[in-house]
Amino acid sequence: MPHSAKFAALQKRLSYNFKNIALLSEALTHASYLQDHPQAGAHNQRLEFLGDSVLHLVLSEALFHEFPLEREGVLSRRRAGLTKGEFLCQLAHDLRVDAALHLGQSEEDAGGRLRASILEDAFEAIVGAIYLDSDYQTARQVILAWYGSLGARLALSESGENPKGQLQELVQPEHGNNALRYDVVNATGPKHAREYEVSVSLNEQLLGVGRGPSKKSAEEEAARVALLALKPSK
Repeated sequence: MPHSAKFAALQKRLSYNFKNIALLSEALTHASYLQDHPQAGAHNQRLEFLGDSVLHLVLSEALFHEFPLEREGVLSRRRAGLTKGEFLCQLAHDLRVDAALHLGQSEEDAGGRLRASILEDAFEAIVGAIYLDSDYQTARQVILAWYGSLGARLALSESGENPKGQLQELVQPEHGNNALRYDVVNATGPKHAREYEVSVSLNEQLLGVGRGPSKKSAEEEAARVALLALKPSK
């Protein structure tokens, strides 16, 4: 798919249209891409630096108003939960940022499009790009729309510190201790930077698939997906 079509599809998913499309292109450009295309311009590390600060400010303000009785320590812990790498990686997956990344061929071959750190950096860079392309209030509105209800996000994050245990507790009363099975579906990248894809099934019924830099983290992500599928919406 041409870059223009990828950008159009991503902007639709982001619910934001760039006035300066070069900012979006820079936000999606990994440093490895410049090794193959030195004329391409800048990679996304500077925008990532800016986006990290914007993201923290937006979430700090939102948490400050949403939880007026909480102390600094609680607010800081909740903000950390909403900005940790695996959380941002999941948001990037939800927005399909991976489909529009600019990667060098070596990084592409190594499975970089699924690498958590690359997706996290690109997500923060997109935040920085939107801020520069518009203003703080617009960036704030767009970011909070991606997150949705912060209370619901936090409930999932805080209850999901042991997602495999939570899933086991959920299914055990009806299905017993041995009904869940985790399988490695795929593993990409070199040994020092593996990206695993793991599925979790309940009595042979697929419940969820997760990705991560280790089997453990991929299993945990799969369990989080399964919890969302199994728990009734309120």
